[in-house]
Amino acid sequence: MTDGIAWLAAPQSIAWGGYSVVIAPDLESESLARRIAETTHRPYEPRPIGDLTGRQVQDLMEGLYGDVLDGIALRHGELDEWSYVIKYGGWQGEFGSGGRPVDRGGLHVFQLEYEEENGKPVPPSFTYRHDGNRMCVFNLHLDGSWGHGSPEGDPEVVAAVQERLTAAGLPDDDLDHRVVHRTCLEVLQQQFGLTLPRERILADTLPTLLLTRP
Repeated sequence: MTDGIAWLAAPQSIAWGGYSVVIAPDLESESLARRIAETTHRPYEPRPIGDLTGRQVQDLMEGLYGDVLDGIALRHGELDEWSYVIKYGGWQGEFGSGGRPVDRGGLHVFQLEYEEENGKPVPPSFTYRHDGNRMCVFNLHLDGSWGHGSPEGDPEVVAAVQERLTAAGLPDDDLDHRVVHRTCLEVLQQQFGLTLPRERILADTLPTLLLTRP
């Protein structure tokens, strides 16, 4: 029995401001974290700062910068064949175009992201990439007024995800967005076997990289 990923749908499930999590199989977690650090829009150097809890990471960044959102840190860990990386601080809008792609070399990379405090409000999102290809992407409110209101990407993968969404009764415009968010996470958990160790992420220490400006 694993924790899965549906617990991310809870308010402030990891930290204030939302969550940004990357999951990949068959790659050591620090290597995954360093790949992610290469994709920032501005240059950063990843510096190991030991094993810390999420609260300790946020307190450290607040002490260093005056505001948690003025820093970025990556906690990382492993569970069976999966590695995972959790972003802390001002990660919103900082990742995506720099350096080499995280999914290079045949890696399967799954990203789950929610800017929970964004006033627009931006829906949570899911992206699955493999070896330079976008395999599946959609927003987890299935909100057609935003981009990717339904799954897009590789036809075979998209069809499998859509079949599970339909079986779960989605889309359904009458459902609360929080219910749709959780149900979408359950669908992704079932389709791809995604899981995250909730208590370890929330309460235990994990190796941490602080991203610093050169």
